[in-house]
Amino acid sequence: MKAFKFFLVILLFALFASIFSLQKISLTYSEPFFLIGFRMTIAGALLMFLSFSFNIGIKKIKISDIKFFIYLSFFNIYLNSILEIWGLNNISSSKACIIYSLSPFITSVVAFFILNEKITIRKFLGIVIGFIGLIPIIFAKTPDEFFIPNVLFFSLSELSLILAVFCSVFGWIFLKKIITLGYSFFFANAISMFFGGILILCNSFIFNESWNLFPVINWNKFLIYTFISILISNIICFNLFGYLLKFFSTTFMTFSGLMTPFFASFFGWLLLDEIVSKWFFLSMIIFFIGLLIFYIEENK
Repeated sequence: MKAFKFFLVILLFALFASIFSLQKISLTYSEPFFLIGFRMTIAGALLMFLSFSFNIGIKKIKISDIKFFIYLSFFNIYLNSILEIWGLNNISSSKACIIYSLSPFITSVVAFFILNEKITIRKFLGIVIGFIGLIPIIFAKTPDEFFIPNVLFFSLSELSLILAVFCSVFGWIFLKKIITLGYSFFFANAISMFFGGILILCNSFIFNESWNLFPVINWNKFLIYTFISILISNIICFNLFGYLLKFFSTTFMTFSGLMTPFFASFFGWLLLDEIVSKWFFLSMIIFFIGLLIFYIEENK
């Protein structure tokens, strides 16, 4: 039984990794902002339908708490999704995935400045090594990145994804606040996905993403890949992660997340003909050492 649950952990992060490739495929059939706005709105509406149909965590939102739902929708869905999808448009799925693996480090840095949480010397060392681990893959540019401007050593695509991780971290902080106020994780995500998705669709229209009726090239393939992404990310992974946390520690699950870039590189090679360079594996080794030091100290 334990072996089966461990298999589910591997399956979870393989499914997470597939989303990067599925979104890149979807981008060939739609404008980026419309794609992510449509997906989030539909996913949010579906989760809200399930919440009200099966009474999953339904609770009347107090007027004083509305601002936290607005912050969650703005940072975790709107800003995070726009920065992520724009960056993913010009970068390999494996590189995007390893940049997203910075989340634990960035969470610690944000918590230090905003929540006044302490960072020990070993944690700081782990953070430094983790960021050093990004250097090889940052210098290994994809062909598309040579045609976009750079800021210092980062292409705008890389910088966009790093900022997306920061927005995601801010979003998790507001989500934690919402949960401590007595609202359910499921209900909060349903609300934020729906209204954040609507905001992204407005953004798509305002910035004129080829709205010749709708900015979609092939509706059949667009809908197929979008609904597969919703099923995998918003339905299966969302619930499977919560289920597995009953049997495994958060630390173990975070470590297991290091499998995601390897799966992302595999799906990128299989579905998108992306080439995985030696720099990717060098980055992963250095990055893993930094994360290992960080979480050994975290466990203490």
